[in-house]
Amino acid sequence: MKPTELIRSWVEAFNRADPIGLADFYHPDAINHQIPNGPVQGKEAIKAMFESEFSNAKMTCTIENIFEDGDWGILEWKDPNGLRGCGFFHILEGRIKTQRGYWDKQSFERGQSKIQ
Repeated sequence: MKPTELIRSWVEAFNRADPIGLADFYHPDAINHQIPNGPVQGKEAIKAMFESEFSNAKMTCTIENIFEDGDWGILEWKDPNGLRGCGFFHILEGRIKTQRGYWDKQSFERGQSKIQ
C-alpha cells in the first residue's frame, strides 16, 4: 500500500475512534512520537495510547494535504476546533514503522474544554 493510501485509511480509522483498527497499521515494534506527549513504542502500547486518548477526548482529523516521498507520507490536518497539525509516517512493508506528530497541546486542551 502506498503511503498516501495508508494514511487515508489510517485517518478513517482515527475518525471512527477505532484503536484496534489503528493498531493494525503499525509494525509490532513501531514508534509513535507525538511531540507534545513523547514517544510510545510497540503496537500494543500504541493501541493502549489510542484507547486512552479516545476515552478522554473527542477527536476528528480532516485531511488538508497528503504528500508522499518514497516510503514517507506527510499528513497536514485540522480539526473542527481550528487545531492544525502535521504527521510524518515512515511506511515499511505496508505498515507504519515510525510516526511523528506535531500539534499544539495547549490549543488542543482548550478546544476540548469547549466540547465538554
